[in-house]
Amino acid sequence: MRLCLSQLVLALTSVIASVAPIHAGNVLFGTGSNQFTMEFVTIGNPGNAPDTTGNPNPAGSVGYAFGIGKFEVSEDMINKYNANFGIANSLVITKDTRGTNKPATSVSWNEAARFVNWLNTSTGNQVAYKFATSGVNDNIALWNSGDAGYDASNPYRNSLAKYVLASTNEWYKAAFYDPNISSYWDYATGSNVAPTAVASGTSSGTAVYLSQPGPADVTLTGGLSPYGVMGLSGNVWEWQESSDNLTNSSSSSNRGYQGGYWSNDSLNISSSNRGTFLPNVENPFIGFRVASLDSPPSVVPEPSMMVIGTLFGLGGIIARRRVKK
Repeated sequence: MRLCLSQLVLALTSVIASVAPIHAGNVLFGTGSNQFTMEFVTIGNPGNAPDTTGNPNPAGSVGYAFGIGKFEVSEDMINKYNANFGIANSLVITKDTRGTNKPATSVSWNEAARFVNWLNTSTGNQVAYKFATSGVNDNIALWNSGDAGYDASNPYRNSLAKYVLASTNEWYKAAFYDPNISSYWDYATGSNVAPTAVASGTSSGTAVYLSQPGPADVTLTGGLSPYGVMGLSGNVWEWQESSDNLTNSSSSSNRGYQGGYWSNDSLNISSSNRGTFLPNVENPFIGFRVASLDSPPSVVPEPSMMVIGTLFGLGGIIARRRVKK
């Protein structure tokens, strides 16, 4: 019996899909008129070396593939969270009101974590962050060894969750790492030269900074990172999951934020700058974006090796079948 080309391709696709989680694509959240789509970009190349020139130092090494929102979370997404869940549960997230497609700012880290938890529960997944009290802006509790999904290396995040706030390393890699050169850039537009300042747009090598009148719509925040993520330099600062000292050992610790905002200079939007605030602070210059994980994250073989190995295996099957013909 001979496998035709279409069967070979189908088998190859099936094998790759079984070992390589797919993080890219659009995910629908919410219900009815309060639905919204979040687009995720795959950040691959697991096991990359860290950067030792930025802040923090080292940073950016991630041992698994993951996804990250192509755009910052918008006001519209928060509005629809509130309509779907927040109002009914006294967990309304407050924010600035500049426009539905503007980035959601004046959202604290704690409120962003509430939003992420809802993304999980509304899609049948485990919550990422443990809240022991009911206030929307209360601090989380730490996961402990008695909890399913406990990860001793990160007591903030439940390892069974699918949607999370990007850790400092995840965020830094999505912004500054370039898989084409296996190294890092100073700016998230794939360059060591400061991007051209714009008020909005999508042109390569541009970013929203240098005294612009305010944040741009989340889909118009300048050029993309090497992985294809928008607005990681400029527009608004973005919360990171990680604490100021990167240990995630205290629920009340300051949380990191990075990327700069629309009125910053080039230093603030570069890889050399990271700030921290208490998790209950609502700052008009800080927004956030969501990351997507497998549960738990899995180390992904290099695609080229998967393809080569699969082709050899299928080729052997075909050869043996031809001999028996």
